[in-house]
Amino acid sequence: MNSIEFVKKAVKHPEKIVTNLGRRGFLNWMSDEMYIKLLYHAVFKTRLNLEHPKTFSEKLQWLKLYDRNPLYTKLVDKYEVKKYVADIIGEEYIIPTLGVWDKFEDIDFDALPEQFVLKCTHDSGGIVICKDKRQLNKDEARKKINKSLKQNFYYYGREWPYKDVPPRIIAEKFMMDDESGELRDYKFYCFNGIPKYCQVISNRSTNETIDFFDMNWKLQPFTGLTEDVKNSTFPPSRPNNFEEMKLLVDKFALKNAFSRVDLYSINNNVYFGEITLYPYSGMGSFRPEEWNRKIGEMIVI
Repeated sequence: MNSIEFVKKAVKHPEKIVTNLGRRGFLNWMSDEMYIKLLYHAVFKTRLNLEHPKTFSEKLQWLKLYDRNPLYTKLVDKYEVKKYVADIIGEEYIIPTLGVWDKFEDIDFDALPEQFVLKCTHDSGGIVICKDKRQLNKDEARKKINKSLKQNFYYYGREWPYKDVPPRIIAEKFMMDDESGELRDYKFYCFNGIPKYCQVISNRSTNETIDFFDMNWKLQPFTGLTEDVKNSTFPPSRPNNFEEMKLLVDKFALKNAFSRVDLYSINNNVYFGEITLYPYSGMGSFRPEEWNRKIGEMIVI
């Protein structure tokens, strides 16, 4: 990228410049508060109010800085969190782990089934989906996984729980719902441990849509958190096991100010996905705009 292209990109997407510099380590000298304020301003073009946070985004930044429960490091570790959740709700709700390794070269592909998923335990995005082991490009998979292993996700948005998660690789059983032909996400937004909204993500691999429902499966008049997101033309129907999902969330959702619990419904069985403390690193927006404040009011800090 030449200097002119860099300037153009910086003007159009200053947040990408900040996160890129952060990921590369150029801003490591900044305190978490200084970096978060810089990134927030780059995204929202306004000052971050930490003294009297009002919106959903502002309060997630506050929680990053001041809610430092040591348990959170285990919860963002994609390997360790499985054991934590299984101890509460049972192994039957956990997607089976096929192996865990420190290096890509340690993976015994001969021992893996024809279909599987590789994930890095310490980040968001280091994932390789294998639907046919004979067609897997191991060189491309190695490049993607090794790139992820070298990075500390903490430096993107200063989500401190990721800082000390050991970088590892896990293989999981490949899961797919036979009826829908996809893996639909049900993400429960919890406030003081109580689920209030369910974010449903559909058609990830084709034409992704997002819809929000309340706990009575009433479609909500807002969407988010990314700019290009859109609602479904025909909102998804209430899953048969929605009540079971709610009961499970009640059992293991954190009793903190905010967390998001992700579940899957696969062939009428519920499976745990992950626990997220700062969706979109708190740098996303609900639309219409007033919902950033309305949902922010539900976070009591």
